[in-house]
Amino acid sequence: MNVTEKQIDLLSLDTHELTGLIQSWNEPVYRVSQIQKWLYHELVDSFDAMSNLPRALRARLRQETTLESLKLIAAQDSADGLTRKALFQMADGQTVETVLMRYLDAPGSPEDSTDPPNIARRTVCISTQVGCPVGCPFCETGQAGYIRNLTLGQVVAQVLYFAREQKRQGYATPLTNIVIMGMGEPFMKFNVTWRAIEAFTDPARLGMGARRITVSTSGYVDGIRALIEKHSQVNLAISLHAPDDALRDELVPVNRKYPLRELMQACRDYVRATHRRVTFEYALMDGINDSPAQAQAVAQLLAGLLCHVNLIPLNPTSASPYQRSPYKRVLEFQRVLNQANIPTTLRVEKGIEIAAGCGQLRQQVTGRKLQTDKNVELQPVT
Repeated sequence: MNVTEKQIDLLSLDTHELTGLIQSWNEPVYRVSQIQKWLYHELVDSFDAMSNLPRALRARLRQETTLESLKLIAAQDSADGLTRKALFQMADGQTVETVLMRYLDAPGSPEDSTDPPNIARRTVCISTQVGCPVGCPFCETGQAGYIRNLTLGQVVAQVLYFAREQKRQGYATPLTNIVIMGMGEPFMKFNVTWRAIEAFTDPARLGMGARRITVSTSGYVDGIRALIEKHSQVNLAISLHAPDDALRDELVPVNRKYPLRELMQACRDYVRATHRRVTFEYALMDGINDSPAQAQAVAQLLAGLLCHVNLIPLNPTSASPYQRSPYKRVLEFQRVLNQANIPTTLRVEKGIEIAAGCGQLRQQVTGRKLQTDKNVELQPVT
């Protein structure tokens, strides 16, 4: 990607840091707002497009800074055209996944909608790490191991890539929501995740409302408490997957450090501080965590808490012995929770035929030969 070690990634700079850089070049401070407008509002991906900057400044930006923190190397589109998964490569050769999920606001398909399609929500799901150190055995990313954290610029660049793509398709507001639910555990490097949230909510940058952003954690209690201290309205999601410590120790190994008692107290404290509900993600696995008795245990665990349970039929992965629950058992699990007055929905599956679960496209591209079928077109991008 022709990025040198001395080049500064502009997407890793907040307003204060960018101001310091511009002042060190003896440029007027108003150049900062111009540059940020080009990057985050006009969504340009080259310095040449920044037409109101002097030619000499553009040349220096090109020489001493970079916007090339990610390179698209493969992409997949779902059969209905609503989900797109991208695999990005970084300067060190490592790869990371990002997914765009689009939701229609009325019955129909993109083919019979207006142009651009009648899409109510355009949500991008971003990653924070190459791999994941948590090691959940049912997750492709967890099975692949952990390499490193992403930089701030690499986190922000995932959002900007899909914002540019949606803008080219004619949307005045390219993205409506951001979920930090991709590869990695966002709270393991809380400062990077929080600075990314600041970039997304800063009016001078993306300017998205905090309530349109959700961060998902496997249960890092220290990160939840750090989020509480920020007094933010960012939504919190918890990967629960088990109603007791014994099973959760197996399925979500971070539970050994932060058992359910500590996790649930942190969730109650989050609700008390923010008045926002907590979403609990629960991946249903055949014969593992999907019995009516386990549904009752989940209901007891969450009783009295402002929350919502998102039931997820497990995404099948290449090496995991865990399989998705039969649909009849999924509905029974949901019925038990609803009867206990726990708000519950079944996740709308987006892109399962394109391996939309975290880490699956990366495994296809880097771990074995690419496979396609009539419903999936894998598109290497040069």
